[in-house]
Amino acid sequence: MIGSIIDIGSTIIDKIWPDAGEREKAKLRLVELQSRGELVEIESRLKVMLAEMSGNWLQRSWRPILMLTIIAIVANNYLLYPYMALFWDEAPILDLPKQLWSLMELGLGGYVVGRSAEKVTKAWRENGG
Repeated sequence: MIGSIIDIGSTIIDKIWPDAGEREKAKLRLVELQSRGELVEIESRLKVMLAEMSGNWLQRSWRPILMLTIIAIVANNYLLYPYMALFWDEAPILDLPKQLWSLMELGLGGYVVGRSAEKVTKAWRENGG
């Protein structure tokens, strides 16, 4: 799996850095991270995301569903509630616990990384990688 992380990382680097020297520096940094064992966490996250992507509808959709739920709470509390409170004394304000906010940050990070990895993997496979 680590080899594939290096391959995917190299593909991303090739697409992002236009300067050949900068690309080589970034690839060297990626290899340094591998040698220090810092890619192990990324490997485990990638395994989880790949398992989720290959699962059923609920496994693939739990992060977006969670994000939409939290967005609805935030939209209610910061967009709708101030206006509803002007006309309605008992306008609903929804509780957003700190743990749920932290979960949103974690989930959003995982979702963004997962979608990026999915797109890069698809492009890599299409190009004969």
